Amino acid sequence: MQDDVRGADLDRRIAAALQLDGRASWGAIARHVGTSESTVLRRVGQLTDSGQVRVIGVLDVLRCGLGVPVVMRFKCAPGTSGEVARAIAARPDTRYASVLAGSADCVAEFVLPSYQDAARLDELPGAKGLTESETFAVMRTFISNHDWDSGELDTSAAADLRGADARPFEEQHWESPPEKLDELDLAISAALGEDGRMSFKEVSRQVGSSESTVARRVDSLVRRGCLRFRTLAEPALFGYSLEFMLWLSVLPSELDSAGQQLARHPGTKYLSATTGRFNLVGQIVLRHYGELYRHTTDVVGTLPGLREADVTLQVDTLKRAWVPTPAARTELEDA
Repeated sequence: MQDDVRGADLDRRIAAALQLDGRASWGAIARHVGTSESTVLRRVGQLTDSGQVRVIGVLDVLRCGLGVPVVMRFKCAPGTSGEVARAIAARPDTRYASVLAGSADCVAEFVLPSYQDAARLDELPGAKGLTESETFAVMRTFISNHDWDSGELDTSAAADLRGADARPFEEQHWESPPEKLDELDLAISAALGEDGRMSFKEVSRQVGSSESTVARRVDSLVRRGCLRFRTLAEPALFGYSLEFMLWLSVLPSELDSAGQQLARHPGTKYLSATTGRFNLVGQIVLRHYGELYRHTTDVVGTLPGLREADVTLQVDTLKRAWVPTPAARTELEDA
């Protein structure tokens, strides 16, 4: 039993290191988690094979002019929320999908060619149980899942692996004009989208370019805020048993202050300013359900300009960053 506990502890620390830098060297990870490089390699192999951890390269669609993100929440006929969520998650333009409990039954984030295409989302095929939908276009992201730190490692590890002055990509680039990517950029990004730790040598073989060119292109994409590396791992791996969506209505004059304040909370994984009835939409994790009340009163309740707040619990998440979650993968493949 003690060995199992120590193993789970080590897995959490390794996954946390990969969260901070998905392409960190095995030696750097070993140093920060307190084990050997060979043990790190073995544990990561097990975590990857079991689907618990996966590192992928992700393009910022707004930064690269590849589309616009739109969040939608849905109400469903009784007993159909799971079916609706699976139909939505199976769509290629769905980046995130989850079944909810509360004032809405499902939530999804789509990446669309333009905001005009949001009008056609009401025609979602396969989602026959839908009774109502609400659309929120993302205006600005304060923090994204790529930037979230589970807090498993100390600040020195975070400073070493991520950089002491690291800021969210959206914070650095959100007002800049979109970048233009060529075919080689897109091919490199697609390869890293399958395996974010793929060697530049293997990427160069797949895209038909030299290893040095691939290395330069990746460095440029990261520096310009186009490409980041995300470690997909369920919050439960880090001891977070509660995940929920937060829907807030904030006075426009206080929107930036409220967004910045809530983004600093360690449980905030994702937070964006949106159009619509709720103009601040977040994804939050807490260690256990008992923390929800204090989060509502002491965190949400102190936000400047708050007019309305709604909480919907995530009871079954099917897709994150385009990738089916381990529990949902088989269902989605059969959908």
